[in-house]
Amino acid sequence: MERDLIRKDDKTARAANMADYARTRADFTWEHARQQIDGLKDGKLNIAHEAVDRHVEAGHGAQTALRWISKSGDRTDFTYEDLQRLSSRFANVLVSTGIGRGDKVYALLGRVPELYIAALGTLRAGAVFCPLFSAFGPEPIRSRMEIGDASAIVTSGRLYRRKLKTLRDQLPNLRQVYLTDEEHSATKDLRSLMATASDTFATVALQPEDPALLHFTSGTTGTPKGVVHVHEAVVAHHVTGSLALDLKPQDVYWCTADPGWVTGTSYGIIAPLTNLVTMIVDEAEFDVARWYDTLAREAVNVWYTAPTAIRMLIKAGTEAKQRHEFPALRFMASVGEPLNPEAVLWGNETFGMPFHDNWWQTETGGIMIANFAALDVKPGSMGKPLPGIDAGIVEITHDGLRELTEPMAMGELALRPGWPSMMRGYLHEDARYKKCFRDGWYLSGDLAMRDADGYFWFVGRSKDLIKSAGHLIGPFEVESALMEHAAVAEVGVIGVPDEIAGEIVKAYIALKPGHEPTEDLRIDLMGHARKRLGPAVAPKEIIFRQNLPKTRSGKIMRRLLKARALGLPEGDISTLESDEA
Repeated sequence: MERDLIRKDDKTARAANMADYARTRADFTWEHARQQIDGLKDGKLNIAHEAVDRHVEAGHGAQTALRWISKSGDRTDFTYEDLQRLSSRFANVLVSTGIGRGDKVYALLGRVPELYIAALGTLRAGAVFCPLFSAFGPEPIRSRMEIGDASAIVTSGRLYRRKLKTLRDQLPNLRQVYLTDEEHSATKDLRSLMATASDTFATVALQPEDPALLHFTSGTTGTPKGVVHVHEAVVAHHVTGSLALDLKPQDVYWCTADPGWVTGTSYGIIAPLTNLVTMIVDEAEFDVARWYDTLAREAVNVWYTAPTAIRMLIKAGTEAKQRHEFPALRFMASVGEPLNPEAVLWGNETFGMPFHDNWWQTETGGIMIANFAALDVKPGSMGKPLPGIDAGIVEITHDGLRELTEPMAMGELALRPGWPSMMRGYLHEDARYKKCFRDGWYLSGDLAMRDADGYFWFVGRSKDLIKSAGHLIGPFEVESALMEHAAVAEVGVIGVPDEIAGEIVKAYIALKPGHEPTEDLRIDLMGHARKRLGPAVAPKEIIFRQNLPKTRSGKIMRRLLKARALGLPEGDISTLESDEA
C-alpha cells in the first residue's frame, strides 16, 4: 500500500499549522481548543459570535468574508461587517415575526448569499438552522420538515411555488414562510422585512449544549434521520479547520459542497469564518472550465471538494487545466467517500500536490481522520486521527467489544466519545441513537484497517461487505483497482447472491469519453482486475452504465445498485442526484 507514498518536504511541513503531528497530538486538549474561541459571558456560546462578531470586534470587519460568484459570473463581496449587519437584520426579522430561541428554521435555497445570511441570523437569534437541498422534491422536503417540527422556512418564490405551496396544509407547525424575491399569500416578503429591520441585534447567549444545527442523513430503509448538533460544535469546527484543512487567517478558501450537505455547513460556513478566511461561493453547478477559472482567478489557497468532482476533472482530460496556473494553491482536500489512490496521484501530477482525503460523518459533525499538510500521504488512506480524537478498530464478541491492535486487522471503525461536534441525538429516535454507542465507543458502521504507522484504510460500510467463498471483500478495494484502468471513470461494486460462493462481486462501470462498452473491453477489465486483485476478489460480472446513482454529496449509492439488482425496496432515495442510464 505504500508503493506510491507521497513524501512532504521540510519546507511544506514547517509552514503547516500543525508542523509536528506527534507533539500536537500529545499536547492537545479540548479545553485548550475551547480557549481558541472567544465565548460569551458566563460560559455561554453562540456560533454566530465566533464566526463573525469576534472578528469585527478585533478590527477585521473590512476583510472580505464571502465572495459570491453568480451563475452569470458576476462577483459580489461581503465583508465580515456586512455579514454581521445582514445576519443581525435577519435575526430581527425572525424575532419580529414570532420565531425565536429553539425554533427550527429551514433553508431551501441554492448557493446564494441569502442562504449564508439566514444561517448566521438563525444561529444569532438562538434558533436551530436546518438546510435542505434545493433540488429536493416535495416529499423529502415534507418528511424533513415534519420530522424536525419546522417553525419557519426561507426559500425563493420559484421553489415555493414548485415544491412547498402544496405542502402548507400538511405542516401545521410551520408558522412562517419567508420568500427572498417575491411575495405570495400566507408568506412574508423577506426583502422588505430586511430593508426595515435594525442592523443591530443582541446575539442570544446560549448554553454550549443548546441545539444549533439539524442535518438529515438518509437511511437504507424508512425515513431520514435528523442529526442534532449543538453550539459547542464550533470548537471542533474551528480547530479542525485549522489542523485538517490548514486554514490560515486571510486565506482564500473554496469549499465546493452545497450547504444542504453537512460539509457545506460545517466547512462551507462555520469553520472558514471562525478561522477568518475569505470564502468563495459559486452559485453555478459543476463545470470543468469554470472550476479551473475560479481556482486561478480567485487565487484560491485551500480547496475542499468531493471525489466525484475530482473524477469528473480527470475524465475531462488535461486540456482545460493547461490553460491555467495556480501559484496561490497550497492545499487540496477531499471528502464525501473514500478517494481512490489514482485520484490522489492525479492531483500530485496535475497540481504538484496530492488531494488530502479525510473521513467523517454527519453524526461526527466534523473531521475525525485526515491526511495532514505536514505528513506524508499514503494514497488511498484516510490518514490519521485528529488531535483529541481516539480512533480504533473493534470487533463485536459475545463478551462485548474488543479492540484489534494488530496491523491491518479489519473491523469496525470506532471513536471514543467526547469531542465537541459529536451528535447529541437522532431527533425523536433515542433508541436508534443509543445503538451507536457501546462499551465506551461510538460505532461508525464503517469497516476499516489501521497499518503499523497509524494510518487508517477504509474498507466499506459494514452492510456493504461482500462474503464470497470464505473471503471478506471490501468494495472500495475492488473499485480502486478498476479505477486504475485507463477507460474507467467511475465504479460501484456490490455483492450478489450465488448458490456456490454465497456472494459474487459485481461491478458497475461508467467509462471515460472515447471508450465504448464493448465485450473486448469487458474482458480486458476482467483481466486487469484479476491481475491486480486475484481471482478470488476480482469481479465475476461487469455491467456498463452511462452514469451511476449518486447522492448530491457525490457518494455512489451501492445500496441502491444492490436493491435494483435484487429487486428489493430502494429505501430513502431523497438525496439521489444522478441515476443509471
